[in-house]
Amino acid sequence: MWTLLSGGDGARMRALVDDFNASQRDVRVVSTTLRWGEPFYTKLITASVVGAGPDVATIHLSRIVNLAGGGVLRPISPAELASVGLRGQDYLPRQWAKSQYEGRTYAVPLDVHPLVLYYNTTLAGQAGLLDAAGNLRPIDGVAALTAAFRAATERTGRRGLTMESSQSSYAIWRLWLSMLAQQNVTIIANGRFTYGPAGAATLAQISDWFTRGYAQAGLDYPASTSQFMGGNAAFMLNGVWEVPELVRATKAGTLGFEYGIVPLPKMYANASTWADSHAFALPANPGHEPTPAKVQAILRFVAYVSQHSLGWAQGGHIPAYAPVAESAAAKSLMPNALYAQAANDAVYDPDGWYMGAAGPLEAIASKFLPAALYGYMTPAQAVHRFETEAARLVRKRPPRY
Repeated sequence: MWTLLSGGDGARMRALVDDFNASQRDVRVVSTTLRWGEPFYTKLITASVVGAGPDVATIHLSRIVNLAGGGVLRPISPAELASVGLRGQDYLPRQWAKSQYEGRTYAVPLDVHPLVLYYNTTLAGQAGLLDAAGNLRPIDGVAALTAAFRAATERTGRRGLTMESSQSSYAIWRLWLSMLAQQNVTIIANGRFTYGPAGAATLAQISDWFTRGYAQAGLDYPASTSQFMGGNAAFMLNGVWEVPELVRATKAGTLGFEYGIVPLPKMYANASTWADSHAFALPANPGHEPTPAKVQAILRFVAYVSQHSLGWAQGGHIPAYAPVAESAAAKSLMPNALYAQAANDAVYDPDGWYMGAAGPLEAIASKFLPAALYGYMTPAQAVHRFETEAARLVRKRPPRY
């Protein structure tokens, strides 16, 4: 197996591999960790299309069109899944649907990791934003969310919001996509940009939080998370992958405040929120296709991880395997239970060979969209520059690697 999982996720996956290897004597999984992002995908694509790829790889479901459409992955048949007791209906519906390409299954989803809203209960309390039980009062509407950021800034003397906002940051793209989806606005359809005036207007709303001083522009990822962990921001917009650090710091007594987490608030017509998913996929490896026995061995491991994914959820992820996700143990797992419903509102990057985690369109978005937050461009200019450069990708034919 080749994996892009490192840090805490890498450790949890290594534990699952070790547990699987120890649970039986027929199959042994040997895992190799490669550098996250485009380096991983470049190596996976290059190796797999010449028959030198791994037997199985962990991928992001947001890359499924690129990888399956480009001939990098082999489909997995219902019979192959059934041979190890797996069925599509046993996975969360949005995640299973995203694992399909042209009517065939190309991956088995492991999790959902959405954008969520973290809050510092001390600062939120000082801002008058908590209910009698000490939980965040419901926030409904973009005006209400803006008011919460303003109240926290004005009443605590700290930032109301922190999030990654420097150039090369993916966070602004993820929030922008979420807010457009909440307005039932798509980004790209049939090779054309479809957001219209909503694109600039939505980026302007995000930019407003920064220009008014509720959030600090230009923070890279470590700086933004440190601002929240250090008690210097009431709210943090980030993915669920920061949950393990909050849990660790709380247990160690080093966090300095209590925290809560809620799904990304409903700002417009619905509660859509950007998410991605890790998944297992089988590289095509032409000329070195796996035997039926090898496929079954691979899927035995995949089934084992699905069935034991409660441990994986300790990384903040929402399990994609429904029997685990809907179990009493998962529903009582904290703080995951606070935001588990976000899986039902997950929206992925639009389908396209250029989309997905660390993909070329995300790179263009991270180059231009953050510029609106610190005055290098107006929101309209930033969206226009993004669209102009991204159009070159959209017009290209999908590659067949």
